[in-house]
Amino acid sequence: MSRTKSVASALDRRALLAAASAVGVSAGLGLAFGPGGGSAEATSPATGRLAGQRAVRDAPGAPATEPAAAPSTAGTTLRTVSAPRGSGGYRRLTDGPAWPRVVRPEIASAKSGREDRRTTLASFVQFTDLHVVDVQHPLRYEYMRAQTASAWRPQEALSVAGAISLVERVNALRGGPATGAPLSFVMTTGDNTDNNSRTELDWFLTAMSGGRVTPNSGDPHRYEGVQDSGLKLYWQPEAALRDADKQLGFPRIDGFLDAAIRQLNSPGLRMPWYSTVGNHDSLPGGCYAPGDSFFADFAVGGRKLETLPEAEGAALWKAVKKGLDPKGENFKELLRTRARKMRSVTPDEGRAPFTPREYLQAHLDPKYAGAGPVGHGYTAADLAANRLHYSFRISDDVIGISLDTTDPGGHYEGSLGTAQLRWLERTLEKHKDRYALIFSHHTSRTMRNLRPDPARPNEQRHGGDEVVTVLKRHRNAVAWINGHSHKNKITPHGTFWEISTASHIDFPQLARIIELVDNGDGTLSLFTTLIESAAPYRTDFADLSQTGLGALYRELSFNAPGTRSALAGDPVDRNTELLLKRP
Repeated sequence: MSRTKSVASALDRRALLAAASAVGVSAGLGLAFGPGGGSAEATSPATGRLAGQRAVRDAPGAPATEPAAAPSTAGTTLRTVSAPRGSGGYRRLTDGPAWPRVVRPEIASAKSGREDRRTTLASFVQFTDLHVVDVQHPLRYEYMRAQTASAWRPQEALSVAGAISLVERVNALRGGPATGAPLSFVMTTGDNTDNNSRTELDWFLTAMSGGRVTPNSGDPHRYEGVQDSGLKLYWQPEAALRDADKQLGFPRIDGFLDAAIRQLNSPGLRMPWYSTVGNHDSLPGGCYAPGDSFFADFAVGGRKLETLPEAEGAALWKAVKKGLDPKGENFKELLRTRARKMRSVTPDEGRAPFTPREYLQAHLDPKYAGAGPVGHGYTAADLAANRLHYSFRISDDVIGISLDTTDPGGHYEGSLGTAQLRWLERTLEKHKDRYALIFSHHTSRTMRNLRPDPARPNEQRHGGDEVVTVLKRHRNAVAWINGHSHKNKITPHGTFWEISTASHIDFPQLARIIELVDNGDGTLSLFTTLIESAAPYRTDFADLSQTGLGALYRELSFNAPGTRSALAGDPVDRNTELLLKRP
């Protein structure tokens, strides 16, 4: 059994809010900060960043070190994984064979006896690409489904139920499956929302922090979207129509749409959680430069385009994929010319796009504090600077660094501006005696978008290769943890590991536990363990309860036409032990 070193315990919400209010509040925080913006390094209970500090230190009255439990694989893919049964057509799911742990010695050799010498340095969970989605949003481009499966998915109406089920899974975990150490926090690595919508942001924050969520917009009493359109392009779950999906075996489920917009209840995470921003959080459609009044007006309006000739859809998708229309000028023209062929829907101001400032304000709102910290990594100083990157203390020996890799110039690939890259270098240097875990949305391979930030037209942008170079130059950087690609992929970079995790909207709908340990022999190990939501594998089409919807969310995603079968990655990208040389 491993020894646990400075692993955080769960945070008492009332203690957190009382501490925050004790120093005077502004937008629910009002905390004084230590020197240097964007850092969660606390200096004292009165002047330090208390919310972030509490997320990584023991709650009042708790023992200095929380003992590790016996490691357990329960609730992880080391025990079982969803798998299809039967063959052909629409396939039902059941419990399948577990995914084994694979030792990867590319950076450092595995030495015998290390399991008896280990000291746990960090133990936490990564969520990524939840894509909490308002499926009735007028700005969605579902009509490009023929060009890309990501334009519309048959499971999307259940994204909130799916996210809540993932929260329930994490709450039920006993600790790290490799070490038994208590899990000290959850980090989301972006695309928390799907279409940069205020409604989606509220649903995401409530699912994470706890409360009641009604995943409906527009008409408060009925669904208005492509799944009641009568169009064969989309699965019409309550109609007799032989749509394209039913021809592949998709079921008819009476009451599905009413259930999809019914109120849900999230228990909220029982541990602190932190937030990292992604392109779908910052850009309309995840790809167009923000701030355009046309898109803002269209988002809250009463018209929705649901069908498009295939040739026009192909041209639009080509422009998106190749980054030919980062400001969305061609997209705007298409919407203008198609106005007479749009469906009337109920307008809703809640669908308005949120700005980076509004994203920060929402995170800082005490009603979304949950298990803390208030702001979930972001602070009043970040709000004042309109800054979406920060650092925070994980344990005595480990810091976390959250980056904003979205390019405000548009397109779904990312990059960093010079100022943020230099900040990253300074932060790594300042904490050179601590191990650093870097979190971002984009992967190194998807940071190739070097368009200037319209707000900083003279600032150079930097790609993933430059970030890799910076991290290799600072030996305390041990892991870069990200998402975006919706695929499990773990890549060695000579001195650190890049850990990319599959999304929770596309099958196999995963999150990842990560444990960092010192092996006591000159090496470190990063244990990665994938988890699924708490929803049962087997579905019942008559069960439209919250639990039943969570199960349907997974099964529909498995059967979604066009789903990429390789998203689970290879065994070396799933459950692993990643060896490193200790700096």
